Amino acid sequence: MTRDIAQSAEISVFHHALVGAAEEMGEVLKRSAFSPNIKERQDYSCALFDAKGRLLAQAAHLPVHLGSMPASVSAVVRSLGNRLTRGSFAVVNDPYDGGTHLPDITIVAPVFAGKRCIGFAANRAHHADIGGGAPGSMSPQTDLIAEGLVIPPMLLEETALSLILANTRTSQERAGDIGAQRAACERGAARMVAIFGRELREFAGRCDALLEHSRSLMRHSFAKLKRGVYRTEDVMDDDGAGATDIPIKLKLTVARNRLTFDFTGSAPQVRGGINAVLAVTQSACYYAALCFCDPVPPVNAGCFECVQVIAPEGSIVNARRPAAVAGGNVETSQRIVDVCLSALSQAAGGRGPSTLLRTGCAQSQGTMNNVTIGGGGDKPFTYYETIAGGCGATREHAGASATHSHMTNTLNTPIEALEHAYPLRVEEYGMRAEESSRVGHGGAGVIRRIRALVPCEFGLLTERRKHAPRGYNGASDGAVGENALIRGGKKQRLPPKCSGRLEAGDALEIITPSGGSA
Repeated sequence: MTRDIAQSAEISVFHHALVGAAEEMGEVLKRSAFSPNIKERQDYSCALFDAKGRLLAQAAHLPVHLGSMPASVSAVVRSLGNRLTRGSFAVVNDPYDGGTHLPDITIVAPVFAGKRCIGFAANRAHHADIGGGAPGSMSPQTDLIAEGLVIPPMLLEETALSLILANTRTSQERAGDIGAQRAACERGAARMVAIFGRELREFAGRCDALLEHSRSLMRHSFAKLKRGVYRTEDVMDDDGAGATDIPIKLKLTVARNRLTFDFTGSAPQVRGGINAVLAVTQSACYYAALCFCDPVPPVNAGCFECVQVIAPEGSIVNARRPAAVAGGNVETSQRIVDVCLSALSQAAGGRGPSTLLRTGCAQSQGTMNNVTIGGGGDKPFTYYETIAGGCGATREHAGASATHSHMTNTLNTPIEALEHAYPLRVEEYGMRAEESSRVGHGGAGVIRRIRALVPCEFGLLTERRKHAPRGYNGASDGAVGENALIRGGKKQRLPPKCSGRLEAGDALEIITPSGGSA
């Protein structure tokens, strides 16, 4: 018993040292970045990997990056191999080769202790523009090339950086943000070498023990679920290119030591940009599984080994190139979480000490409410933001209001920072009128109205404008969101996914969904 306690303590100290290093990477990235999207909203994630490319630790950043960044590291190692030398950096954003959607640029650095490669430091940050057909690279498109510059795994050398900067509307900002990502990797590598120096011969063994610890805790939580098969489905409002009520179907199989999420029967991939690549779907499933864990294990590759994801190729949850995917990472991922949590709630059956196991949860807003506004001229700019909304309630707690939920964990862009950086004015920012803190009541969405001070273009990728977030077990649904263009004092309703032009004086008004009740 004493030996087991000592071993558990050693694993815990090792885990927290790695997590601390990843968190420090995030601080370097945040403090060094140029764009408000990274330095203010903190739209990034940082992680450390062992020499086999297995995730060791990730900071508490974005869940959508949880299971997808390992795909980036694997793609980099597979493509570049021995070209990854001390001091080198690799870059990738290709959704079909390690990425998620094009604005998410991942930087990977090998970590050397002496002549030995002991692992990798990596981070992913959402860049406010990566080229393509519209400012912000997040407007509705119907193929990957129109969404922006595709970067396969390559060494981040002078030529590669010049190519990237030549294909973005805001090259100075991109250069600053990429430089911040490199600095974050350097800090993570230094901290990982220091940890290796303390552990020395035990480092590889500590890594294996940490992953096994997480694996065993996952299995412990799965044992609380009722074995069997559970089915559920939900729909996406539309794809912005003509398709509506697009189904995502799930069959969850709960076995003794494994969960299997099977999306067979979900819609084929669509023309509009809401297709998800496999790494995004896996991330959503991993996140949902972790929500039902009690205690929550250290998040690493050991957790993922207990979860199997079946996603038919060519479907909306595992698209084929060159399908457009900008919204898959931010919108479809949220709906995948909705169906996963619904099925897991059935399997939990009210058993277990955690709130989710005991009571289940209503649906949260189910969208990231993506807004892009950009302009050209002598001073080009690109503003990108995801806007908060309401969280789903449980029978014991009200849903949180005006916050990001599930696959996103970013902040807002403060009004002062937004107006300082862009020729835009925020005229209203507050919670919807139905806000309530009563137990079982869904959290409220927000109203955000932004007026353009110069001619520019806008793009919207939003969901839950037609189908409201569902209440839990028959309780009332949340409120749907609304998008509107205000021009000359007249308000025009906008569809969930659209793009267009703003003249000076026009305004966009975004009302985000509220969470369901329980």
